[in-house]
Amino acid sequence: MNKKTYCIVSAVIFLVVMILHAARTFLGWEVSINGWIVPIWVSWGGLLVSGFLAWTGFVLTMPDSQ
Repeated sequence: MNKKTYCIVSAVIFLVVMILHAARTFLGWEVSINGWIVPIWVSWGGLLVSGFLAWTGFVLTMPDSQ
């Protein structure tokens, strides 16, 4: 797997994670882990981090970023 393919695959995975965090945030989905209800602010953080990583992955595939 070359660098471009790796960056695209990673970016798409992080984009899907970002979309799921956004859906949880805006639709109010409840997530519990072993009885602990995960606060919505955790998804805000996940949305920002995964969005940044997706954006970075797509930027690294551009020809002038090498």
